[in-house]
Amino acid sequence: MYSNGDRISEDNHFNDHIQHQVPVRIYLEKNHRDIGYVERVTHSFIKVNSTYYNRGLYTFVSRPGY
Repeated sequence: MYSNGDRISEDNHFNDHIQHQVPVRIYLEKNHRDIGYVERVTHSFIKVNSTYYNRGLYTFVSRPGY
């Protein structure tokens, strides 16, 4: 499926992470901002830990096994 450190960006990537309960790590530029499970996916935002992150500003990385 996904390896630790794989960047994810497509709706199907995020939906896979929801379905299989794989956590994601979130970065703003190169700074770690959060880690958790994807709760919701919209065209512009990804909801993790009750916070909406703008898909255009943040980078999302798969963290299986976390």
